[in-house]
Amino acid sequence: MASHSAAPHASPSAPPWIFMVLIVPFGLVGGFLGVALAYELKQAGISAAAIAGLIALSYVPNTWKFLWAPLVDLSWTRRHWYLASTLVTGLGMVAMAWFSRDALHWGALTVVMLITNVTSTVSGMAVDSLMAHSTADEEKGRAAGWFQAGNLGGGALGGGLALWLVQDWQVSVLASGWVMAALCVLSCVPLLFLPEPAKTPHESRAAHASVLARFKGVLWGLWGDLWSVIASRSGLLALIVCFLPIGSGAVSNLWSVMAGDWHASANTVALVNGGLGGLASAAGCLLGGWVCDRLERKTAYCLFGLLQVVLAVVMALAPKSETSFIVLASAYNVAVGMAYAGFSALVLEVIGRGAAATKYNIMASLSNVPIGYMTWIDGQAYDRWGMATMLNVEAGIGVLGLLVFAGALLVVRSRSQAKALGATAA
Repeated sequence: MASHSAAPHASPSAPPWIFMVLIVPFGLVGGFLGVALAYELKQAGISAAAIAGLIALSYVPNTWKFLWAPLVDLSWTRRHWYLASTLVTGLGMVAMAWFSRDALHWGALTVVMLITNVTSTVSGMAVDSLMAHSTADEEKGRAAGWFQAGNLGGGALGGGLALWLVQDWQVSVLASGWVMAALCVLSCVPLLFLPEPAKTPHESRAAHASVLARFKGVLWGLWGDLWSVIASRSGLLALIVCFLPIGSGAVSNLWSVMAGDWHASANTVALVNGGLGGLASAAGCLLGGWVCDRLERKTAYCLFGLLQVVLAVVMALAPKSETSFIVLASAYNVAVGMAYAGFSALVLEVIGRGAAATKYNIMASLSNVPIGYMTWIDGQAYDRWGMATMLNVEAGIGVLGLLVFAGALLVVRSRSQAKALGATAA
């Protein structure tokens, strides 16, 4: 597919696995806070409500990250942004561990947590841009799969490894924070094998202008680049996908809530939400990325969403036992990983190169909308009608989302065909 922006001279295609390693620090932060630090805070006497509020607040930078994404496109180099933000993210986790020791440091912990999450978004943006610029079009599915495997696997690593060190090895939570920082440093190693993508002709010309003229020129070019994506047929369809309940994976946010219905123990819930869930999701990412390089990517993403629909119905009908819960929840987690990879592959295909960090993160931010409203709907359905009906509601809304997307696809294609016929007649 042709790029929607002025493409640089072809850069050597980077091995897709590199992006799995580079994105690990972004995943580490959420896992470290949500599992290891949450456990430490609970031991320190902090209420569950306060801990939940802190975790909820950590999602705010990820919702609004598109506001500072242009910084990665407008200044410095992507490799420099990644190196600086990743090292600060590692030190931020050390500081989070330091301030999590008791309630007296709650305010400082909140501030450091927000700063660390902001810097981790910058690290992620740099990877988004490097991936868009350094991946051949025919390999974007695999790159997206490795990328999301590193994201989800990093979350499991940040939570599971840190908590294991604290509980089984009896190390301090501060020491586990230093281990997270060391992992951040190791994640920078692939930069040695990943050159900075070549500048576009526009960027090369701007480099010789004054600072003010360069900033205005690049900002204007960024807006034009962004608009060219939104105005295109593929870009419009990708934007529609961001708001539709296709492949949201919302059910996976409620495993703990549903555990009693399946007679599952607390350890089983921890297994499904932790190590096993992370492995299943990562495997799904790699499988989904592989599929996306062999099917039309919008079709692949819809198939992944349909798979989640089928699994939700199967869960509603299946015998309610702990074994069924482990098997079906793991299968659903695989489908979630496939959908994550499918979304990233679709977005990478649409955004082309140019201001890749800004374009990718606008769509990534918007993609949180259906995850949020579907989780809320599922929770309401569970409280009113129980688990089986909730799963069927999830499946029904998923089918509705697929039908809406199919309708939008038909409308956009018919208008494009009509426009092409008009241009031919003229």
